[in-house]
Amino acid sequence: MKILQVGKFYPIRGGVEKVMYDLMLGLSEERVHCDMLCASTENFPAGVVKLNEFANLIIVDTKIKLAATMLAPAMISRLRKIATAYDVVHVHHPDPMAALALFLSGYKGKVVLHWHSDILKQKRLMKLYAPLQSWLIRRADLILGTTPVYVRESPFLEKVQSKCDYVPIGVDDFYRQDEKASTIRERYHGKKIVFALGRLVEYKGYEYLVKAAALLDNEIQIVIGGTGPLMESLKVLSEHLGVTDRIDFLGFVADEDVAAYYQACDCFCLSSILKTEAFAIVQLEAMAFGKPIISTAIPGSGVSWVNQHLQSGLIVPVEDEVSLARAVTKLMTDEVLYEQLAKGSRMRYEQFFRREKMVENAKEIYSKLLS
Repeated sequence: MKILQVGKFYPIRGGVEKVMYDLMLGLSEERVHCDMLCASTENFPAGVVKLNEFANLIIVDTKIKLAATMLAPAMISRLRKIATAYDVVHVHHPDPMAALALFLSGYKGKVVLHWHSDILKQKRLMKLYAPLQSWLIRRADLILGTTPVYVRESPFLEKVQSKCDYVPIGVDDFYRQDEKASTIRERYHGKKIVFALGRLVEYKGYEYLVKAAALLDNEIQIVIGGTGPLMESLKVLSEHLGVTDRIDFLGFVADEDVAAYYQACDCFCLSSILKTEAFAIVQLEAMAFGKPIISTAIPGSGVSWVNQHLQSGLIVPVEDEVSLARAVTKLMTDEVLYEQLAKGSRMRYEQFFRREKMVENAKEIYSKLLS
């Protein structure tokens, strides 16, 4: 069985790329041949990186940015050359370049379409991409979502439910970083830490978390990791509300430091407001440390399937700072509830969201597809 993951970028920065990469590594560790074809970013050189006996990372140059997407024409010629070597081509969506490459490849084998999210905001891109997306949906032998909710609710998949399934994203457990976590706890000595992590962009809903800070007691410290175009406006909002001492904007958090913040915090907050937030891997990472999650009820998103209300955390309405603040206060003052949700968070991670479960599910799906 030879599998090719196709789409997105390298180095790994986003959730889609991480899923591709983890599937490649996990399958190859089980001696299933799995390669990954992707486009370069950050001037990373094109080429083939042999990761182990069963996995090759195939990187092509990115040349053009058009309609909010990166185009790598070399992906087309590369896939045409190598496609026939694979039993399954696993395309990750949304990625117009990957879809175009498959369309022009002449590949006749099995196709798995991994539907991570709908294209929502890029209206111009969607007008150009719609015919190709429709072809891709028809061409796919199997369409995988990351939660049952998202594939069921997507308007694009309404007529193909019979060939839809889902595989929850899985992540590796973290190594504990006791010394770093202790340093972080000391920095906010005597306070309960609410941690949030992600790009500072509109759909993440950080303005509501900032507004919630004004409704919380002084012993609650909100710590936000990540960079993005809304950094300055969020800081201005925190100044206007007089809560600069209760919110710490960390900026970029290095990969080697992220685990320490999950370990140090008391809970994790996902304040996202739009269906663009389809899953939120950060929830899993917090669950791996047994941290209760406070998330939002985004219509049509899988976020509220990942974090189950009163099992692994609390779910509040979107765009509602009052409800966010009440959830934080409830969690931080009710010790029985906190312990219940902390245990439930780790249990849900163990049950659904370990990387090996994702890999095993994918392996079974490929085997069935080829039988």
